[in-house]
Amino acid sequence: MNAPLPKGSFVYFGTPEFSTFVLDGLATVGLVPTLVVTTPDKPAGRGLAPTASPVKRWAVAHGIPLLQPEIFDEATIVALREINCDTAIVAAYGKILPASVLTLFPHCAYNVHPSLLPRYRGTSPVESQILADEPHVGVSVILMDEQMDHGPIVAQEEMPQPDWPVARSVLNGRLWSAGGRLLARVLVDGAPEPRVQDHTQATFTKKIHKEDGELDLASSDRKNYLKYLAYEGWPSTYFFKDGTRYKITKASFQNGRFVVERVIPEGKREVGWSSAESA
Repeated sequence: MNAPLPKGSFVYFGTPEFSTFVLDGLATVGLVPTLVVTTPDKPAGRGLAPTASPVKRWAVAHGIPLLQPEIFDEATIVALREINCDTAIVAAYGKILPASVLTLFPHCAYNVHPSLLPRYRGTSPVESQILADEPHVGVSVILMDEQMDHGPIVAQEEMPQPDWPVARSVLNGRLWSAGGRLLARVLVDGAPEPRVQDHTQATFTKKIHKEDGELDLASSDRKNYLKYLAYEGWPSTYFFKDGTRYKITKASFQNGRFVVERVIPEGKREVGWSSAESA
């Protein structure tokens, strides 16, 4: 078993909102990073103004120093080395850490992943578990190596979902928050002996594209509803009828049927689907 981690002795790599759930879980037991590494500000909104990532906003609010490298060049490696932390924590950073970065953390580099590894490795584990109607969801903490979601498992927790299926935002909140609590226990109490993943059981997820949100309303009602939940927010779900594209903004599953309730016809304002269908 590894020794417990001293408070404030790690570098945190993360970017989106659900990565802040892990930070919150650590902060509740007094564990805050010495440095936060996140992606550079990106243009967003109509004015394309540079916009900070949620993790950057969290770091600024908590007074934590920041690093936002475009690439891990020599200057970035030097900056990380000068921080003199021997542990890294990675939670949805958005980039693969090269060996030149991993070797800077001789104690260990932990990764929080929202699935029961080795299943659902890759970039879209939450969406993929919803699409697969997965009965066993959960979260894993692993030791990182140079392959994606491949390293030894330190801790795992299955999380039954009595209200399944749930939307992506709901499942993200539950799994990443659980990941923060699970990692906090590992860091406070000391990590148990890691176990190698059974790589023969590995499954892989894919990057989501905008066109993945297209539905065929004549296909399986259950699958359409799962896709609507999985692609909530972005890329969202849509369908074509009589040459018009309709973005679904509200739908439900009633008596085994996928029921479209509200839509945005292409180039128009949101309306009830019954009104759009009869227009």
